[in-house]
Amino acid sequence: MTSHVMEDVPGRILRSAHRAKGVEMFFETGDGTRLAYEDHGQGRPIVFTASWTLSGEMWEYQLPALVEHGYRCITVDRRGHGRSDRPSGGYDLDTGADDLAALLDHLDVRDAVLVGHSAGGAEISRYLARHGEHRVAGAVFVSTVLPFLKATADNPDGAPEAALHATLRAFRTDRPQWFARQAQVWFATHLNDVSAATIDHTVAQCLATSPWAGAALFESMFHQDHREDLRKISVPALVVHGTVDSSAPVALTGRRTADLIPGATYKEYPTASHGLFMTHKEQLNADLLEFVGSC
Repeated sequence: MTSHVMEDVPGRILRSAHRAKGVEMFFETGDGTRLAYEDHGQGRPIVFTASWTLSGEMWEYQLPALVEHGYRCITVDRRGHGRSDRPSGGYDLDTGADDLAALLDHLDVRDAVLVGHSAGGAEISRYLARHGEHRVAGAVFVSTVLPFLKATADNPDGAPEAALHATLRAFRTDRPQWFARQAQVWFATHLNDVSAATIDHTVAQCLATSPWAGAALFESMFHQDHREDLRKISVPALVVHGTVDSSAPVALTGRRTADLIPGATYKEYPTASHGLFMTHKEQLNADLLEFVGSC
């Protein structure tokens, strides 16, 4: 180790050593919550935000393909998920956006492409609205829950408030059973070949998430209206959605999101449901590579 490194701040030495090895690291948000992230590869940064109740591990089939093409891939476990802390609060999209901003600031990430699945896309939308686009070269919304899930007078096709309460009751009654029943609609197993092991692994990740965090984030996703935020996005954007997505019906979410973001590129996978990052991983990886290369 050279002398100028020896004189550096001990925490920075540790971060540098970990960065070189590509192992997971942690950082603290503004309220002291410790979040886990992973940082692999070199080149333009691609920052992945995870789905509701899933961790950064969900992107395991995207990272190798992108790193091998010369990109730096960063994943993060939001609070209450994966290896991150489980505080009593902060499970709303605004806090999630602020936590994402804290990560980008911690790593001083610039010229990044943000990629979010489901709730992760909603966090990206709020990040851009709250923190601007100065660190961002592009945004990808995969199986998004945008722009607005709740039925209101000006959003009559949304879901009624009763649907939210029914889901929350199911969580509190038998959360493992609720997730087990989602496997078929999550992957559209009648159309896609998905192993039982993959289904079990995905359900296990969901159940490992703090139940308190899962319920609170679900409620925040339901009530957040992103329509004006999406209209203000000026960086290049890609929206990817499955035609048979039952968790986030495409007519309510993906197509409307693409229409709201100025100049967005829209790709729809005919046999894909919500878990297309797994069932259509090769197609998604190719579309990500094409988009990132064009930003």
